[in-house]
Amino acid sequence: MDILHLVDRLEELFNESRPIPFTNNVVVDEDRMLDLIDQMRVAIPEEVKNAKKVVSERDRTMAQAQEEAARTLRLAREKSEGMVERDAIVESAQARAEQILEQAKLDAEATRHEADEYVLETLTSLEIEMERALNQVRNGIRALQQTGGGGGRMPANRASTPAAVSNETAEE
Repeated sequence: MDILHLVDRLEELFNESRPIPFTNNVVVDEDRMLDLIDQMRVAIPEEVKNAKKVVSERDRTMAQAQEEAARTLRLAREKSEGMVERDAIVESAQARAEQILEQAKLDAEATRHEADEYVLETLTSLEIEMERALNQVRNGIRALQQTGGGGGRMPANRASTPAAVSNETAEE
């Protein structure tokens, strides 16, 4: 039986009791009073058990909620740390990529500069060799012309080419 119902019945018994004149006392039906007290003794432990169950259930639910909250918080922290770490990795990778690109540009520029220097050096060397060969050809032509070795037979424009000089030396 519900404890509140028993309390209501006890109050009802009190209200039905006869007052004793000139005092605050009342006359109560002893059997009914003892019967209600016995019922309360039985009901109170049951109510306390139910209350303990409710409190225990509440504590268990609170513990589960706290555990779930802690787990959710831990997962959120791990996820945010992962995101921060991933962002740091991405930033680091971008910085490294920019460094590599800059270094590649510098290397390409240095290679271009070295190639230009090599080509200039090679062309200058070639020019010197060609001038030397041209001077030898001219000297050979002059020497032939001065010795009179067919000086008048060759046209001047033909004498200035190496093929003409070698042809003329073959004719003599």
